[in-house]
Amino acid sequence: MRYPLIKKKFFLFILIFIQTTIVQAQSFTSQSIKSYPFPTELTSSAKGSKIAWAFNEEGKRNVYVAEGPVYTPRKLTNYNNDDGQEITSLSISDDGKWVVYVRGGDHGSNWGDDEPVNVSFSPTPQKVQIWTVLFAGGEPKAIAEGDDPVISPKSDSVVFIKGGQAWIAPVNASAAAKNIFTSRGTIGSLAWSPDGSGLAFVSNRGDHSLVGVYTMNAATIHWIAPAFKRDNNPKWSPDGKQLVFIRNAGGGGAPDSLLKRRHQPWSILTADIASGKATELWKAPQTLEGSVPSTHGGYNLHWAAQNRIVFLSYMDGWPHVYSINSSGGSPLLLTPGNFMAEHIKLSHDGQWIVFAANTGPDKLDIDRRHVVRVPVDKAAMEVLTSGEGLEWFPVVTGDGSAIAMISATAQRPPLPAVFSLDKKEIKLLALDRIPSSYPQNQLVTPKQVIFKAPDGVTVHAQLFEPVGGPTKKPAIIYVHGGPPRQMLLGWHYSDYYANAYATNQYLANQGFVVLSVNFRLGIGYGFKFHQPDKGGRFGASEYQDVRAAAVWLGTQSFVDKSRIGIYGGSYGGYLTALALSRDSKLFAAGVDIHGVHDWSNSSRGPAPVVGYEKAPDTDSALHLSYRSSPVATVNKWTSPVLIIHADDDRNVQFSQSTDLVKRLEKKGVPMETMVIVDDTHHWMKHANALTLQEAVADFFKRMLMKKL
Repeated sequence: MRYPLIKKKFFLFILIFIQTTIVQAQSFTSQSIKSYPFPTELTSSAKGSKIAWAFNEEGKRNVYVAEGPVYTPRKLTNYNNDDGQEITSLSISDDGKWVVYVRGGDHGSNWGDDEPVNVSFSPTPQKVQIWTVLFAGGEPKAIAEGDDPVISPKSDSVVFIKGGQAWIAPVNASAAAKNIFTSRGTIGSLAWSPDGSGLAFVSNRGDHSLVGVYTMNAATIHWIAPAFKRDNNPKWSPDGKQLVFIRNAGGGGAPDSLLKRRHQPWSILTADIASGKATELWKAPQTLEGSVPSTHGGYNLHWAAQNRIVFLSYMDGWPHVYSINSSGGSPLLLTPGNFMAEHIKLSHDGQWIVFAANTGPDKLDIDRRHVVRVPVDKAAMEVLTSGEGLEWFPVVTGDGSAIAMISATAQRPPLPAVFSLDKKEIKLLALDRIPSSYPQNQLVTPKQVIFKAPDGVTVHAQLFEPVGGPTKKPAIIYVHGGPPRQMLLGWHYSDYYANAYATNQYLANQGFVVLSVNFRLGIGYGFKFHQPDKGGRFGASEYQDVRAAAVWLGTQSFVDKSRIGIYGGSYGGYLTALALSRDSKLFAAGVDIHGVHDWSNSSRGPAPVVGYEKAPDTDSALHLSYRSSPVATVNKWTSPVLIIHADDDRNVQFSQSTDLVKRLEKKGVPMETMVIVDDTHHWMKHANALTLQEAVADFFKRMLMKKL
């Protein structure tokens, strides 16, 4: 029988649809989704077209390089073990000859970030060391133990921090490192002068900090406008004659209300190096929005070309980039619009600012990242990338011909990429580093979901819907940590949340509906969302958003509302525990990963009373902190829980989980526990991250996929 052409097309469509559905419905392993490579530390040389990045490939972390115009990736180091030794502070010397990096530590920590990590239980202590290797290739050499290296403009030496003081060593590691000077306080923020003759730094002395300049040839220290303040973030003028820096309030003063939200003052000062005299260039508006910025990079202070001082402020309700003439005047808003700017970098010639932003031509871009550039002296912003993908961490090449960045989609994992400013095209690098086992074609595309909290706040979320299976499926809510984070419609730029994204994809593949919630306190939706009233330990107003997510799921025809679970890490662990302790009837099971459980017994709690005076509402603040904690409502907790914590956690005290476990044991709550020995908050060992993912999935399968 012969069919009309239209029928042939119809049957072909049905066949393709069935084949596609079968492929998408195939399950993949936990190991395969976790096999993705993850790039970090992207950087470029000041001259030419050389770039470098670090790749984490199943725990094996190495430095890669490439050079234009072809940008063929080349592996520069050969670390072959999953040993938990991260690579940070990656940089290329100005002459393009040397690549310098730090190996070791946990640089996302709240404390102890420069202390060694020993996830492999090695009897020989690990070290946090600075390494150097030729860009052309060769054997890496250890410069010294230390952190925060900065290569000199002459490309001949490296300054760094060791033991809270400034040290120096040849960039080729040809001689032993030596202490430059010893000063009271803890030294940081090292910055070379443009000609390499001077070194700006900050001396942190507790209730105050000072900006100083060390003159290399004269071996002298010159203090810049010392005051009863906290000065920080020094940047040199292009001619090396001036500095710009940030001034914050010093410590002390009469205790004020702990519950009252108030402006955190800061200002920008410029100083003449020769005289040491400083002048206030700009003072932040005395509003909540004008307070010290709390998004990526903080102040993002730069002394750019054309005598423009570039900085970031939330003063108009969004974290935006401004510039002001170094001689004074009013700031110019460079990035107007309802979006945030982060991952901000100045081009090597000082003419351009490049950054990542949740903006673009698509209304869904508020839940993505795209690369943007803007000149430092006028509001002529240009969104360079668009579409359903995501791009972040942009850096301009030294020759100004291209912008290197990290690029991802909902399915393809993050990879380095180069955007040609001439051709306006993106070239992906290192596609061959994606393992053949990685299930790229089986990942779902998360959908944007928007709903309202009970108090009217608009909440964004990403919905991962599995293919096939029963009509009504079990569901899981994922709550991120931070809390100043934003989950996206695709792979995330943080390795911690890339882990979470992989887990969400795996859970969806196993048959769970997953909803990742961007609750208030997070970034990406403006100041009022980021800094809400009664948030965190002083009211937990953000919990409304998490509960509203569960209620929303329960109204969906494809969800079994009696089988809704919840999981999250860090602040997400806190909200998971809060959900189980307040609403066990709504949340059938949960996985609490290194969460905070008692704000009144935490380093993040109200400041302790040290002396006669205390804030007038100290007792009220302490009471509210307790009432905002899961331990306050633990008697209502009935749902089964899995509690996971690594015991070298440097972000959340391990004792937070020890305490909760004891309380739940006493109450008889169904509970399982997992202690990861000698790893940190960030799962430095790939095998541990894989174990975590498998434990989460296994627990939810047993708790939520029982036969009815």
